[in-house]
Amino acid sequence: MVQEMQIHNWDELDPMARAELLRRPAMRDGAELERQVREILETVRRGGDRALLDYTRRFDNVELAGIRVGTAEMKAAETALDSHQVDAIRQAAANVERFHEAQLPARIAVETVPGVLCERLLRPLDAVGLYVPAGTAPLPSAVIMLAIPARVAGCPQRVLCTPPNSEGNADPAVLVAAKLCGVTEIFKLGGAQAVAAMAFGTESVPKVDKIFGPGNSWVTAAKMIAAQMPGGAALDLPAGPSEVLVLADSAADPEFIASDLLSQAEHGTDSQVVLVTTSKPIAVAVAAEVERQLVDLPRAEIARAALAESRLIVVKDRDEAIEVSNQYAPEHLIIQTREPREWLQKIRHAGSVFLGPWTPESVGDYCSGTNHVLPTYGFARNTSGLGVDAFVKLMTVQQLNPEGLRAVGPVAETLAQLEGLDAHARAVSLRLSRCEAAQT
Repeated sequence: MVQEMQIHNWDELDPMARAELLRRPAMRDGAELERQVREILETVRRGGDRALLDYTRRFDNVELAGIRVGTAEMKAAETALDSHQVDAIRQAAANVERFHEAQLPARIAVETVPGVLCERLLRPLDAVGLYVPAGTAPLPSAVIMLAIPARVAGCPQRVLCTPPNSEGNADPAVLVAAKLCGVTEIFKLGGAQAVAAMAFGTESVPKVDKIFGPGNSWVTAAKMIAAQMPGGAALDLPAGPSEVLVLADSAADPEFIASDLLSQAEHGTDSQVVLVTTSKPIAVAVAAEVERQLVDLPRAEIARAALAESRLIVVKDRDEAIEVSNQYAPEHLIIQTREPREWLQKIRHAGSVFLGPWTPESVGDYCSGTNHVLPTYGFARNTSGLGVDAFVKLMTVQQLNPEGLRAVGPVAETLAQLEGLDAHARAVSLRLSRCEAAQT
């Protein structure tokens, strides 16, 4: 049995112990991290490209002649991938595009009373920044999840930043995905300095209106701080270390569950995986299966570190299992039970849900069509995953004719007077007087 994954009986715990069991690993570095990130943001805002090159030398240990990905590097990337790999990227992008096209908000036009037309119109953001991390593994899937909804929304400028490797190049798969998904500009920048470049703009990097994408604690902090700074850029959603919670009954497959837990644990040492099951034998079998699958896992060391903060929880019945899940509010929720849709009805808080034994979380990460940029750290309780709506603005319009003004004008006058805003009332009364004069 995996020593790090101890089995806990929910009914034996008091409320304080239960809360502690569902606690996420603490975000590291706190105040010191914020201080350093603010320094990076200010330095890039003042120093532009020169500061970016300095930080790339310091943090990525590479000397760049330029930060923009040019034609030659893009062509080299295309030759680095075989046709099977390119086809996989293309198919995943097509599935994601199909699902996200259905999300476009419709125009609304309603005549609330005769002569008063109210509308809601769709407008894409002018410029969006897409951050694609590299870290311990490049993430071409992140390109798909960010660039496709941006393109579907109609954002004209789609800027992507991704860290360079030790040779000073962006990952070839990331570049190929970016081209296939319609990214307009690509820069070899990582970390907080990449966020700063997109938030404030430099000589080379355009300033964007909103920044999207996952990242480490530095990137997350930079996005949050830049969104609060004058002249900064909005951020997509709160995102931290990856996490999954699996709900399982006695019919679940321990081998499948273990593979799903490990698929998240291998993301990083700060990931967290949780199993909540109504069957203690399933919990025991999963623990043993995790140990078996870890043996030949290339990222086993990373996964083991994540498992140290992970949980196997045994509950008495379905309702208690669902209660635990809703309390945790996971980024990813897998329901491996006999009738998963019956369980789904009571799920209130989850970023993305995966139903049944044949739906591994991995398909959501890559190619089912849903988006894998999701709220973590419990923010699924009040925040949705990324969709087309995050890349657009919904603008309201109203138009009145004299009949409409006569219908609603007195209401506006009365409410304005109640609030002591005489100019508001006068803007209506002047027009009403003109309408009455025109009728005589």
